[in-house]
This record gives sequence, C-alpha cells and structure tokens, in this order.
Amino acid sequence: MAQLMERAREMQTRMASLQQELAARRFEGAAGGGMVSAVVSGGLRVLEVRVEPSLLEMGDREMLQDLTAAALNAALHNAQATVQEELQKAGASFALPTPGQ
Repeated sequence: MAQLMERAREMQTRMASLQQELAARRFEGAAGGGMVSAVVSGGLRVLEVRVEPSLLEMGDREMLQDLTAAALNAALHNAQATVQEELQKAGASFALPTPGQ
C-alpha cells in the first residue's frame, strides 16, 4: 500500500510539472494562406496575432475578422490537441498495477 501511495505522489508531481511545461509552450495557427496567424500558449492564452499588411490595405473588415477568428481557433485547437495527447501519454506511463500484480 505504501508503494502504491508513493507511486501516486510521484505521478501527481510529474503531471503537475508536465502541465507547467505545456502551459509555457507556444502553438501557432494560421488562416487565409498565412495572411493572419496567431500564437497561443498551452495554457490557452493568446500571445500574438499577426496580420499581413496587404490584408489591412484591402480594407475588408469582415474578412479580417473572420480570418483572425479562424487563425485563433486553429492555434487553440493545436494547443488543446497537443496538451491532451501529452497528458494521455504521461498518464499511460503511470498505469497503476491492478490488484494481484
């Protein structure tokens, strides 16, 4: 039982460390052939939005809004997918033994 508790504490510590590491990572998404790009953190915070100057010169406000939303959504999706995948991998590496093993 003590070994099981120690393993659980170790898993909790490593998962917290992994979550901090992932929150610090940067994820990018783009739209409009790269005319608008966004960078978010693994903690799902918007860090940066870049817009090609030519898009601004076009003066199409609605298109700019749509492309910005699409780029942000792509970046957020990339972040969420990676975070989920990494946490699942980490959790699988800490599979607790079943009774009798």
